[in-house]
Amino acid sequence: MSYIRAEEILPPELIKAIQQYVSGKSIYIPCKEKKNWGSQTKTRQYYQNRNAKIYRQHIVGISVKSLADEYSLSEKHIQRILRDTAHTDERTGG
Repeated sequence: MSYIRAEEILPPELIKAIQQYVSGKSIYIPCKEKKNWGSQTKTRQYYQNRNAKIYRQHIVGISVKSLADEYSLSEKHIQRILRDTAHTDERTGG
């Protein structure tokens, strides 16, 4: 992450106001419009596809333990994926 010097972009009055709360420290100012996780990369789609595949494999009889081993995930995580995917499947009528 690169830093921008406050003096380069903020008016002096605003810098003085901020210094009343924090001085000489780095602070994070979030974006005005928050983007959804994974919206700028293919990560979200990757996990949705992976989880759907895990769900389909389980439906045809693959055990939670086998899926955990195959995907290097804990059995609890596989169970969570199955539960969440089943709920999504019910909502979408799939």
